Amino acid sequence: MTERCQGDTRPRTGPRARTAIVLAAAALLAATSAAFLPGTASAGTTLGASAAEKGRYFGTAVAASRLSDGNYTTILNREFNSVTPENEMKIDATEPQQGRFSYGAAEQIVNHARSRGMSVRGHTLAWHSQQPSWMESMSGSALRSAMLNHVTQVATHFRGQVVAWDVVNEAFEDGSSGARRNSNLQRTGNDWIEAAFRAARAADPGAKLCYNDYNTDNWTHAKTQAVYNMVRDFKSRGVPIDCVGFQSHFNNDSPYVSNYRTTLSSFAALGVDVQVTELDIQGAPAATYRSVVEDCLAVARCNGVTVWGIRDSDSWRASQTPLLFNSSGQKKAAYDAVLAALNNGTTPTDPPTTPPTTPPTTPPTTPPGGSCTATLQDSTRWGDRFNSQVTVSGASNWTVVVAVTPPQKVSNTWNGSPTWDSSGNVMTMRSNGSGNVFGFTTMANGTWTRPVVRSCTVS
Repeated sequence: MTERCQGDTRPRTGPRARTAIVLAAAALLAATSAAFLPGTASAGTTLGASAAEKGRYFGTAVAASRLSDGNYTTILNREFNSVTPENEMKIDATEPQQGRFSYGAAEQIVNHARSRGMSVRGHTLAWHSQQPSWMESMSGSALRSAMLNHVTQVATHFRGQVVAWDVVNEAFEDGSSGARRNSNLQRTGNDWIEAAFRAARAADPGAKLCYNDYNTDNWTHAKTQAVYNMVRDFKSRGVPIDCVGFQSHFNNDSPYVSNYRTTLSSFAALGVDVQVTELDIQGAPAATYRSVVEDCLAVARCNGVTVWGIRDSDSWRASQTPLLFNSSGQKKAAYDAVLAALNNGTTPTDPPTTPPTTPPTTPPTTPPGGSCTATLQDSTRWGDRFNSQVTVSGASNWTVVVAVTPPQKVSNTWNGSPTWDSSGNVMTMRSNGSGNVFGFTTMANGTWTRPVVRSCTVS
């Protein structure tokens, strides 16, 4: 991470850390939920293999300059199934001069990871910090255009190689105000975050799009609530946001909190994935590391955990010895606690399962003489329920009828206004102005038959 957490008075020098986690194998990008490639190690023996067994990933931030360190790469290749470039995809690294892009260091990390079956998470496309000098000097519409061009060019360059992007990083202030950060990007207009997400979707439609921030771990904090309200607004209006990253840089001034799981589950309930993206904990207490991993495992939409570095000597907070391996590369007690949590800690009713590589799609349904089409696609599947997504084309004011098979029941919907017939098994979903894609969760109740679109009509 590059931003100081509350109470951190150390100079902002040295490695800057920031990125989010990775979701799954690149071959599964077309699916609407992440799936992960297992490593070559046996499940239960390494972090990545054990996480993959639970349908998650366990990743780390990687610096290209350390890939020549044999001790470093031995641990990386053995333990992790996801990587995040630590600084190599940030704005100053990828566009050091306006319009002249440089991808060499980032590509080195991407190639290393993908050649070993690891997924890659991109960090970060739009951020107030680590901007090159040419961008720092810009403002207004010129800055807005330059930011959107940067998002488009970088996301397009790595399209198909990155499973998720931290599209926007750290856009909210710390403290009790709940306000947006007063950055040069914010001064281009309050819709700049939305504009960045829409540009990223157009450039890389197969990748998950995430918002990433620090000091958002405590559910009661104003900053956490402000991010939550933004995500809720985006989901209600159809802004393309798929996930939220929680950096989780815990130290004595910003400690782990008991409501951390509540925070993760509350965001997940909005219909987004959640990810622990930059985890490090001062002193690496085993119990706290284990609690964080167990909290993620208890939330079905928590895709995985990324630690911010491999060895303590690789950390941006090296003096706090916050990672799972000491500076010599030896496993610490925290490593054993995390591995135990991955092998044993799960919620029996909430285990995510790997979705099919290619989600089946129902044939479009078009009423006679009409122009409205509704296409249903499978999405995330858990041990007791599953999500479905319906895309409507041909009309902005639509009504779609969907049936589930008894004893299935629809338990949650988003981006539409639903009603049910007397049986509770036939849902009529009407447009509520949130766009032409809606979704719903079906409680399987032992029956895994896919829902059926019965009709699509123009309202």
